Amino acid sequence: MDLGLKDRVYIVTGATRGLGNASAHALAAEGARLIVTGREQKAAQAAAAELGPDALGIAADNADPDAAERLITAARERFGRVDGVLISVGGPPPGFVADNTDEQWQAAFDAVFLGAVRLARAAAAALGPGGVIGFVLSASVHEPFPGLTISNGLRPGLAGFAKSLADELGPRGIRVLGLLPGRIATDRMRQLDELSGDADASRAANEQRIPLRRYGTPEEFGRTAAFLMSPAASYLTGVMLPVDGGARHGF
Repeated sequence: MDLGLKDRVYIVTGATRGLGNASAHALAAEGARLIVTGREQKAAQAAAAELGPDALGIAADNADPDAAERLITAARERFGRVDGVLISVGGPPPGFVADNTDEQWQAAFDAVFLGAVRLARAAAAALGPGGVIGFVLSASVHEPFPGLTISNGLRPGLAGFAKSLADELGPRGIRVLGLLPGRIATDRMRQLDELSGDADASRAANEQRIPLRRYGTPEEFGRTAAFLMSPAASYLTGVMLPVDGGARHGF
């Protein structure tokens, strides 16, 4: 299937590693042109270099109030257009209710929640019919992850924002959707398994609760993201898609 991504222009945040990086690679493999971001310029440039000549790396912190407009401007100046944004940001620090400080909550809110809202608003103003705004969220939208209290608090709110935005932008032909990764084998997931004191045992136990009996790979997630962001998914909006190997028991 041709996803129709050739020469379309996307901004992918948090693309230097993990799920954002995997999504950028999948989009690039289908011919998309990309603005990719990370907090460090060197890492953003390295990620872009791996993607090829049709990618530009820019240092951007999602918590920076000026980042959204700067990225939209960069896409237009480099590629002449922007067709979509995929908003991914590293997860907040782990911890239980009693562990996380007010400072950690505030920093996570600025980066994970408000930063995503700003970029989505800027994209909504810049996109035309056929445009798409994607959010990399978490399976915790439906079921909290133990030890991820801050993420459990913020991700469902972003899902609600995305659904509201989908209703508002649908009449303009702009799609909005969310991806809800479950246990994907990233550095972040390895860190969470290590919190148990026995990472291998934790992973084995978690895999037994997943119908496919394994963690997903970043590449599997990236291919799913590329499809949802593509014109091939043109009648999907307001969708919060679990990418979890069947771990969610609800419909």
